[in-house]
Amino acid sequence: MGRLSTVALMLCLMAAAVKGEDPYLYFTWNVTYGTIAPLGVTQQGILINGQFPGPEINSTSNNNVVINVFNYLDEPLLFTWSGVQQRKNSWQDGTLGTQCPIAPGTNYTYHFQVKDQIGSYFYYPTTGMHRAVGGFGGLRIFSRLLIPVPYADPADEYWVLLGDWFGKTHQTLKQFLDSGRSLGRPSGVHINGANAGLEPLYTMEPGKTYKFRICNVGLKEALNFRIQNHPMKLVEMEGSHVVQNTYDSLDVHVGQCFSVLVTADQQPRDYFMVASTRFTKHVLTATRVIRYTNGVGPASPQLPPAPEGWAWSLNQFRSFRWNLTASAARPNPQGSYHYGQINITRTIKLVNSFSRAGGKLRYGLNGVSHVDPDTPLKLAEYFGVADQVFKYNLIGDQPPPTLRDLVVAPNVLNATFRDYIEIILENPTKVFPKSWAAIMLTFDNAGMWCLRSELAENRYLGQQLYISVLSPERSLRDEYSLPDNQLLCGIVKDLPKPPPYKGVVCVFLASNLLAYIKREASPLLPSMPQQPRVGDVFSRGGELPWLPCDRQSLGWPNKVVGFDRAFITKSD
Repeated sequence: MGRLSTVALMLCLMAAAVKGEDPYLYFTWNVTYGTIAPLGVTQQGILINGQFPGPEINSTSNNNVVINVFNYLDEPLLFTWSGVQQRKNSWQDGTLGTQCPIAPGTNYTYHFQVKDQIGSYFYYPTTGMHRAVGGFGGLRIFSRLLIPVPYADPADEYWVLLGDWFGKTHQTLKQFLDSGRSLGRPSGVHINGANAGLEPLYTMEPGKTYKFRICNVGLKEALNFRIQNHPMKLVEMEGSHVVQNTYDSLDVHVGQCFSVLVTADQQPRDYFMVASTRFTKHVLTATRVIRYTNGVGPASPQLPPAPEGWAWSLNQFRSFRWNLTASAARPNPQGSYHYGQINITRTIKLVNSFSRAGGKLRYGLNGVSHVDPDTPLKLAEYFGVADQVFKYNLIGDQPPPTLRDLVVAPNVLNATFRDYIEIILENPTKVFPKSWAAIMLTFDNAGMWCLRSELAENRYLGQQLYISVLSPERSLRDEYSLPDNQLLCGIVKDLPKPPPYKGVVCVFLASNLLAYIKREASPLLPSMPQQPRVGDVFSRGGELPWLPCDRQSLGWPNKVVGFDRAFITKSD
């Protein structure tokens, strides 16, 4: 009886904490061409709602984000949300392996949840070389108000989007790669879409501390970022709180994001933010101004120097440590998730390579250079026609003894649902030469997921693969069904849609009864009635406290399929 009381109390407490669906954020984006001048010379760029860089997405952990994208370009378009986990929802990942692109003159509505995440991320277009001329912007996920953050609230937050810039149209860059050429060296570097300027990008009030969210949104080059006379305290990277070390400068590799705290404790005047290329023979630099609100005088022309060599960058990266005492959405590395105690079920070793077969440059992993088929891989798999589009496991878990010519084909690996897999990446020619890195992936998220190089040239020319994580059951517990508005193309365009995934049985607290609920893939219906009956179908929410066993639903209705009496009283 005591055990029943404990379970009932837990149900009451959890039910009281959950009053309805997580908040929704709605955006409408008009994607157009426009005139931009990151290096001072006008050129065609990609704008979102007339903005370059694109508009910020400000969200809070667990928010539902709905973005209606209107494509006014003359080419197909897709967006990806780099770093967002897309729990059970690879349908919204925005890669050519999971989605059909948005055709010119049409629109598509993305709907995803930033489930159990915090941090600084960015979005960008994944089609062609669109990212080279814009379409990118910041995506921040705040912690919920009840979750403590391991530092005081800053006076304000500022985005710093860094990147190399090639000064050519995206069509020209695509032609380079399609013809077998490399992109070559960039023409310059930008900070928030400009290479220089004496007008302030941001202002700071003396004595206050500000949070800067820094991302490298470029195509190829690692960049070193620093602020004249202002050290930076690193507080978050890649969506995790870190041990708060202080740095005079940070190497930000392509695709990386950092959050730092900067205190305005210097003489009131202007100061330069500086971004410069690393590991290049010719150093390219961009500067933007930060101004103290009561500042007098321009910034010093003496820019702080960047560090030199690979060793400095590698040692800085080794200094980054997870903050194990901070409250955040993460596994427990001191308990069951301790790295040394996890049963790793599979180890995959990936070696990158390139070839010039037929005079055309291609990049690959373990001897296979990926190419996107006309039918997205995920759709082919979902509709049961995968064998007509690609073959699983063209590469093995170990690279071939010799890597010569590359096989050009869709590169898809099978992974077992909920396995722990260690991936060892050997990188003999690029960042940190002749070195390797090991990462561990927990495949607890069913779907089709892209593992790719963040270097645009390498990715476009085949240095990527997809990992198919299939649940043993076609169940909403593990993965959402094909969205009703999902674009279809290729050989699945005119095929009948497969039946939606099965519902899962959940327990809801209703008065003094435990109502057993089955999720139904049907249109949204009214809230749960005060006196539910078997057969009632309702949506999430309502006045009555309730407890779903799966809170990641994007709004699936629920059907009462049975009851079990549970006496929840003090005497019990």
